[in-house]
Amino acid sequence: MISVEALSVEFGVKPLFSDASFVINSRDRIALVGKNGAGKSTMLKILCGMERPTSGTVSVQTDTTIGYLPQVMILQDDTTVRQEAQKAFADMQKLKERVERLERQMSERTDYESQDYMELVEKYTSEHERYLMMGAEGQEAAIERTLVGLGFLRTDFDRPTSEFSGGWRMRIELAKILLRRPDVLLLDEPTNHLDIDSIQWLEQLLSGWSGAVVLVSHDRAFINNVSNRTLEISCGHVIDYRVKYDEYVKLRAERREQQLRAYENQQKEIADMRQFIERFRYQATKAVQVQQKVKQLEKIVPIEIDEVDNSAMHLKFPPCLRSGDYPIICDEVRKAYDHLVFDHVNLTIKRGEKVAFVGKNGEGKSTLVKCIMDQIPFDGHLKIGHNVQIGYFAQNQAQLLDESLTVFQTVDRVARGDVRLRINDILGAFMFGGENSEKKVKVLSGGERTRLAMILLLLEPVNLLILDEPTNHLDMPSKDVLKEAIRAFDGTAIVVSHDREFLDGLVTKVFEFGGGRVREHIGGIYDFLRTKKLNELNQLGSQVENSQARTEATAGHAKKTNGPSSPELSPPTNDYAARKELQKQLRKAERAVEESEKKIGKMEHRLKELDELFCDPAKASDMTLVAEYTDTKRALDEEVERWEKLSEELDSINL
Repeated sequence: MISVEALSVEFGVKPLFSDASFVINSRDRIALVGKNGAGKSTMLKILCGMERPTSGTVSVQTDTTIGYLPQVMILQDDTTVRQEAQKAFADMQKLKERVERLERQMSERTDYESQDYMELVEKYTSEHERYLMMGAEGQEAAIERTLVGLGFLRTDFDRPTSEFSGGWRMRIELAKILLRRPDVLLLDEPTNHLDIDSIQWLEQLLSGWSGAVVLVSHDRAFINNVSNRTLEISCGHVIDYRVKYDEYVKLRAERREQQLRAYENQQKEIADMRQFIERFRYQATKAVQVQQKVKQLEKIVPIEIDEVDNSAMHLKFPPCLRSGDYPIICDEVRKAYDHLVFDHVNLTIKRGEKVAFVGKNGEGKSTLVKCIMDQIPFDGHLKIGHNVQIGYFAQNQAQLLDESLTVFQTVDRVARGDVRLRINDILGAFMFGGENSEKKVKVLSGGERTRLAMILLLLEPVNLLILDEPTNHLDMPSKDVLKEAIRAFDGTAIVVSHDREFLDGLVTKVFEFGGGRVREHIGGIYDFLRTKKLNELNQLGSQVENSQARTEATAGHAKKTNGPSSPELSPPTNDYAARKELQKQLRKAERAVEESEKKIGKMEHRLKELDELFCDPAKASDMTLVAEYTDTKRALDEEVERWEKLSEELDSINL
């Protein structure tokens, strides 16, 4: 379908890649991989004709259609979602004319047994099938199926695209590309703005795609589930591994070991030759052998070792103060705009827990985070525990940076105290060492901006991390570093993410947002996904529940399409009364713990003041202060014991 021969691209002194040759065939699902800056996005732009190479050729088979989704694009705001999706069928007439032209050619030919005629028949059959697939009679059904698969509600179809965020409008563009059914799909980070459900839907679609797919993604699980071939850009060359991503990782490690052994042997051979030449250079009896060694040395082609990107983010969250046992408690929290976002949210997050907020975009994950941050009003009770210090990484944190500043200035403006003396060390740990610290923010890539925003989060110690889509634009090594840092963090973490591989092994509890409710699932992300799949299978054929789901969606409740039905809105009376009594006991126990924590805080503060007074020699022997210190210390020990008992009682109620 696409043939690439001797492709070279040069932006500066060093080529981005050179002498690249490969062929993209039908049914190839290619993961294009390489370190940051290797030229992956550039390669996609060359394949679709948006950029021209320095040298080499890209040959596209006649009538082959290409669909390209870039990371960033300029989007239109003057249509509805449905109208924008309908633009995908603008080429319908051209396809119809192509089918009719092939049909005429077949009718005019008589060489029915020839290979050329058979190829013509095969081409006609393929084009005719595509025309039928994209026929007018199936347009609306295809539009609805694709938009719903990408997370849109049917009530969204007639809304103006201007009402949607950039991420949702990127979904519209992806829907248009998929609806065109191109022969070759080129996708640059397609999962950055998708939730878990939509990613899984896209995985299934691409796995059965009739054409070819070339994708760039930092979502390891996604590219491994989709790919059957991997193209790696390394050392300025393109290496073709005809295996899926996980197998490529193993083969690449084996390949590099072989290269290292061959390189070491070659270096030993070169050293031996040079030693022989130096030793016998001036001996007439060895002149012939010396000349032979010199010629052999000149003919040696140096073995090149695949580059390993050793530049990696070094991240460790600073030690934090101990918070109360329950940093976050939600009691009957409700939020609505012109439609209900969520209601009856009751959840408790314990100190030290790492939890995930998951669900379709628009179901309220970021909204609840904003409620926790007290950025928006809400109904119900939301308690932030004792001594909780929050560090918040917003979904658009990287876009909020001042583009006129340099990397150094961005950090220097926020740093305080001794941290200012260590700015260069911190920047180096985040791969902004040397001249990179003088880069303007406006020229940074998405991943670099995310890393810079992460630095700002670390400048003050916190004991509750709230990270809203922190992995967008981060490459795989950086995501691994961030994951390990959160896992080692001795505080509490709430992670809003659609990246299954990132959440796997990190979180021990999942809160699912959907249908105006928040449901708690104990276990990791894959435990949750397995349970969710089982629920869906158990509920197949439940016409009443499906009907109720459609009614609620029409009324404005954010219901997951084809997902598990919500529980009844009105629980049985007995359960409700018992639950209210339990909530009453819980609030009473929480108040007792909170009052105890306040007393402990006051006494600790007074002891600190007394310690400072004792530093004054004139007051070091003041018996009144000594007596107060002794009494306060004894009272503190007693209150700590009381606090521990109250906390145990609170734990027993939560169980």
